[in-house]
Amino acid sequence: MKRPTKFEEHRWLGDKRSQIVYDLDNLDEADEPLVEDILAAESFLAFGPDTLAEARNRGYKPFRGNGSGKPQVQA
Repeated sequence: MKRPTKFEEHRWLGDKRSQIVYDLDNLDEADEPLVEDILAAESFLAFGPDTLAEARNRGYKPFRGNGSGKPQVQA
């Protein structure tokens, strides 16, 4: 997935409306509409944390478990 222009330097994209953080490196093409929806929000409620830990400290939950957009695999 191509990164949004304003978040080119960030791996993580947090949606302030839903308190969910997305890993832009690991999203599938099918998840692209989610990111477009975040960026199209009238008030542009998003931020780019540097790490998943930073997002969690702010109360965000990872998208689909570990933030990768993919289900977590049990070992």
